[in-house]
Amino acid sequence: MSSASSNGNAQNKIEKTIIIGSGPAGWSAAIYAARANLDPVLYEGTVKPEMIPLGQLAYTTEIENFAGFPAGNIRAFVESAVDKDRHWNLPMVPEGHEKDGQPHYAVQGVELMELMKQQAINFGTRVVGDDIERVDFSGDVHTLYPASGEPVQARTVIIATGARANYLGLPSEELYKNKGVSACAVCDGALPVYRSKPLAVVGGGDSAVEEATYLANLKGADTIYLLVRRDQMRASKVMQDRAINHPNIEILWNTVVEEVLGDEKLVNGLRLKDTVDGSTRELKVGGMFVAIGHTPNTAFLDGAVEMNSEGYIQWTKSFRTNTSVDGVFAAGDVADDYYRQAITSAGTGCMAALDAERFLVEHEETTGTSEARPSLT
Repeated sequence: MSSASSNGNAQNKIEKTIIIGSGPAGWSAAIYAARANLDPVLYEGTVKPEMIPLGQLAYTTEIENFAGFPAGNIRAFVESAVDKDRHWNLPMVPEGHEKDGQPHYAVQGVELMELMKQQAINFGTRVVGDDIERVDFSGDVHTLYPASGEPVQARTVIIATGARANYLGLPSEELYKNKGVSACAVCDGALPVYRSKPLAVVGGGDSAVEEATYLANLKGADTIYLLVRRDQMRASKVMQDRAINHPNIEILWNTVVEEVLGDEKLVNGLRLKDTVDGSTRELKVGGMFVAIGHTPNTAFLDGAVEMNSEGYIQWTKSFRTNTSVDGVFAAGDVADDYYRQAITSAGTGCMAALDAERFLVEHEETTGTSEARPSLT
């Protein structure tokens, strides 16, 4: 995919703000932009391996650490808040999660995203079920090229396309995603499905050690196996020492996962292969966390904004979401290779909307006066 060299076919209407992406960052940006009378348009994408509508959080089951959503009868609230024509997309209520005869669980990923989407729609966000395939940021007006339909133009653009976790590529790994296979210990490690069980972390970098250490420090933690494919780690010396000296972490060197084992409902083991002699063995674990990096969803930009060596968009101002292009902002995991949490993504989505609104004020592109606009809080 390449950046467009011409925007001559774009529609005549110039939008104030277009948001690309439909995870926590995208919907939060939409909520704030809509309340600021920016009349935002959000492209939520289509189902693709690298990115799906509602973002990567839609792959997650219970979310226990998103502020404001303690465990309770979440389903009753979700069904009352979300339009009935989207109830089909809601996941099953988790089994065995009841209190006083009512469902009692932490909000699930799809539920949280549907709530955010509904909130954005309630304030007037226009949602388009299409992908933006390429962009032209060469002029003062930015042109975006959807997979279907005519090009669209906007004064400001918020990129919130996220990043996808890298997996091993095993069929058995795919089978057990969210059934004992995860790519985020901080997100999932404390859930009942993993609690007090021996667990495996795959990887040899700083992120893998961080994941293993987090799991090993949980209350009641069992043995955490760190599976390293070579006889040394890529992690920094400090991080290596942390893993080697932790009483709950056992490092298995020269080891790769050949197959994820389970009863079709949950993971109960791994078949491991020794990279030196080729021998295999089985390891009993209650879950596997893959920590071999993430890939930001920025290929469609084709270098239109400044990125780091790993493809993450670079913020060019401290505590701001500005990119290297005026009027283009980035929010969420597409620009965050460190925290990668739903709540931090939502926070930067808010920031990007405020940055876009202030950019438009400075360039006199908003309608009315600032006093006439709704409060941004």
